Amino acid sequence: MSSQQQDQQSRIFDELSALVLNLLRSPPSPIPFSDQSPEIPSEYSRRRSSAPPQISPAGFASLMLGISLALMLCGSLTFFIGFILMPWVLGLVMFFYVAGIVSTISMLGRSLFGYALAPPSHRKEIPAWKLL
Repeated sequence: MSSQQQDQQSRIFDELSALVLNLLRSPPSPIPFSDQSPEIPSEYSRRRSSAPPQISPAGFASLMLGISLALMLCGSLTFFIGFILMPWVLGLVMFFYVAGIVSTISMLGRSLFGYALAPPSHRKEIPAWKLL
């Protein structure tokens, strides 16, 4: 189920990226002004029919606004999830830190007490040059 959801999200991002790149690749068509001669709009309409449909500047601004809002909402949701999970993560880090300290102290204690409580015949003599 998680992989299907991840596949769907990646497909959505791929489609969104393709849409944005397609819009950015084709420059917006010029807008004819009313003071231009009548043959320019007809030439403009012929060129417009052969070219792929273009997006208006207002449409492009709306598209960018929608993309930025979607990314902000996804970022806010991610931040909220991280904010909720941060105490759990910090708790696990502290737990493992304390467990490591306890484990180190117990190994040190076992080695010291094992050496101190061992009978003298089983003790190894530590050379003096290793103690310094």
